[in-house]
Amino acid sequence: QVHLVESGGGLVQAGGSLRLSCAASGRTFRTYTMGWFRQAPGKEREFVASISGSGGNTAYADSVKGRFTISRDNTKNTVYLQMYSLKAEDTAEYYCAARMSGAAAQRVADFGSWGQGTQVTVSS
Repeated sequence: QVHLVESGGGLVQAGGSLRLSCAASGRTFRTYTMGWFRQAPGKEREFVASISGSGGNTAYADSVKGRFTISRDNTKNTVYLQMYSLKAEDTAEYYCAARMSGAAAQRVADFGSWGQGTQVTVSS
């Protein structure tokens, strides 16, 4: 298990940008595949993006491809989600998640550790 703490959420106008951060505890951060998920009110939690331990492989949901970028700094035990061209439909609670296996995954059930979430609200 790894302890995760997200930050960087807030209120932004449509078309704006935000960068979310997720700080992880532990000395084995680089062995974890990291993911970002989001959950809007009344909806299921959904995959946003993931990144392999080395940072060499990334994956994105179609809805954010070309607008969001996931990255990580293993020297700081931190993963980021840079969000550009935000839309009202991006409004949600955003969660950071960690997966011990290096295999690519996009399901909530594949990730064993979760942060508490950070709210992103995009006004139209």
